[in-house]
Amino acid sequence: MSPEPTTPERRRLSPLAIEGLYAVTPDEPDSAVLGYKVRKALAGGARVLQYRSKSLGARLRRAQAAALLELCRKAGVPLVVNDDVDLMLAIGADGVHLGRDDADLAGVRASLPEGALIGASCYASLDLAHAARGAGASYVAFGSAFPSATKPGASPAPLSLYRNARERLDCPIVAIGGITPENAGALVEAGVDAIAVISALFDAPDIERRARDFSELFPGLESGRRGRGAAI
Repeated sequence: MSPEPTTPERRRLSPLAIEGLYAVTPDEPDSAVLGYKVRKALAGGARVLQYRSKSLGARLRRAQAAALLELCRKAGVPLVVNDDVDLMLAIGADGVHLGRDDADLAGVRASLPEGALIGASCYASLDLAHAARGAGASYVAFGSAFPSATKPGASPAPLSLYRNARERLDCPIVAIGGITPENAGALVEAGVDAIAVISALFDAPDIERRARDFSELFPGLESGRRGRGAAI
């Protein structure tokens, strides 16, 4: 996994939609293994990929992110970088995802190319979501939807929160945390546009099949029933 980074001036996907299976990468120091897993997820129908790494060094992270961007370009899906605006800009990714304690969202919006995605973690708070949207977020994410091994201490985000968000917000809504093929259907029924999954996808014995299981929960994507754009 060592392609040349893509410049920020490259042609962007149009439209940039946040919908369906939103695959979030695990921490994986073996770049070949990571690439294999991501290719399987994309083949199974993942519609968004987020590169998330909390433990690797900067050089390896850049090499991995650039390689994943190439895979995403071939698959026609956007790549979002977790937390790291500089890395997002350096490789020309489609967007960045920010948490409550990360960079100022309004300032990031002002610094990014037109059309870039900004996702905002809003935990279990509609107030945070309204503020994030007002500051320029393209989409908002709530969680933990269910008990999560990745973030065991996260506050629960009940199904009623997703229903209320669907009624009150004019942007894509993402659910994250403890999502499995068995419980994801309730989130889709509550109105989420995308389900963000790490362990239940990338730890599966057959990643492509698992990605397809999640993707099939959104039967209207291909026909355009959903497809809510994410531009600000």
